[in-house]
Amino acid sequence: VCAVIGIAFSLVQWILVSRVKLSPGRDSGAPGNNGAAGKNGYADYLIEEEEGLNDHNVVVKCAEIQNAISEGATSFLFTEYQYVGIFMVAFAILIFLFLGSVEGFSMKSQPCTYDLSRMCKPALATAAFSTLSFLLGAVTSVVSGFLGMKIATYANARTTLEARKGVGKAFITAFRSGAVMGFLLAANGLLVLYIAINVFKLYYGDDWGGLFEAITGYGLGGSSMALFGRVGGGIYTKAADVGADLVGKVERNIPEDDPRNPAVIADNVGDNVGDIAGMGSDLFGSYAESSCAALVVASISSFGMNHELTPMLYPLIISSVGIIVCLITTLFATDFFEIKAVDEIEPSLKRQLIISTVLMTIGIGVVSWIALPPSFTIFNFGDQKLVKNWQLFLCVAVGLWAGLIIGFVTEYYTSNAYSPVQDVADSCRTGAATNVIFGLALGYKSCIIPIFAIAISIFVSFSFAAMYGIAVAA
Repeated sequence: VCAVIGIAFSLVQWILVSRVKLSPGRDSGAPGNNGAAGKNGYADYLIEEEEGLNDHNVVVKCAEIQNAISEGATSFLFTEYQYVGIFMVAFAILIFLFLGSVEGFSMKSQPCTYDLSRMCKPALATAAFSTLSFLLGAVTSVVSGFLGMKIATYANARTTLEARKGVGKAFITAFRSGAVMGFLLAANGLLVLYIAINVFKLYYGDDWGGLFEAITGYGLGGSSMALFGRVGGGIYTKAADVGADLVGKVERNIPEDDPRNPAVIADNVGDNVGDIAGMGSDLFGSYAESSCAALVVASISSFGMNHELTPMLYPLIISSVGIIVCLITTLFATDFFEIKAVDEIEPSLKRQLIISTVLMTIGIGVVSWIALPPSFTIFNFGDQKLVKNWQLFLCVAVGLWAGLIIGFVTEYYTSNAYSPVQDVADSCRTGAATNVIFGLALGYKSCIIPIFAIAISIFVSFSFAAMYGIAVAA
């Protein structure tokens, strides 16, 4: 239900973004209008004069550039996915051969690894279902990246046109288009994983250890596709960026990011396929891996032994709560608060992090109390460790708050509003050498607090609930 709500919400955001028309003739307001500021800084005009271009020409030019970027990004991704498809099939065959050969492609039931007195499904079945879940994860990852690219190329010119009215309008359009990718990615991943578990259960029955071992292929498929999206797209965008600068500024004296330079279009295509499509696949890979890891560890705990489905699917319930919490949090950025100036954007995004973390902590507390039994046992290196439901709640909470701390520390060290970046800029006065040395030192320094946050969250989670605690914290 939460996955379907997430998909529906993303479609609503898409419809709201599509209301900004990319066709000439719409009244985008006179640049000189200094009337009272409307909702979200409507009258806070960013551009007072647009080089003599009238409104009609601006919209037409935006649409032309958007079409060129969209066409290039689609062409690149389809070409990339042809090679990815070959890898996907070859790697799926390898997975099947390696896993199937464990017992010599035997079709006979085998003693369970976690309980030798019980019989589990044959290795060949695990090989077949692991291969299937790998393909499912790979396809979902590819789709996540492609949908992210589509909404980005759909919304870029619309954000540009809205920026002519004011920064508030541009922020909302950009934020909503980002929400489309975020919700689609999380909801699709959750829905496919949940359906796969229920379909596999028809065959595996009581053998939950085998079932969730087969499900691990889902995370592997997601992360292996992310490798291509991230690295392939990243190399392309850097090559295009440097090429655009060399040709435009060095050889032809064309200003930076001028669309008359074809390499600038290629650079924008690269940003879409690397930073957006690649990021989408990467996010999905991380999400699928952490979910599958938690499910595998839980399958050999008392949940798996006693066949308690609701506690077993606790990691998916956390993701479900996350979708609802983020849906509410999104409204704080687009509907509840108004953005009227550029310097309000960063505090607004920071507020998003805090609100979502607080609401998520409350949500996890509620579902931990409802979905989990008061106490249960978790497999801990040969022993069964007794865990209370409030301890597992703390494991998730410590991972959640560690993430918030890492987010704030990253912002502190990379935002020009704070002293670290200002000091790096100041070090440029004495030359490139001091700039490089200072920047490198600052990079090392910025890792200290995140490392401690991760180490403490791992220590606390392991103390409370062994490996399962670490899995749900992630």
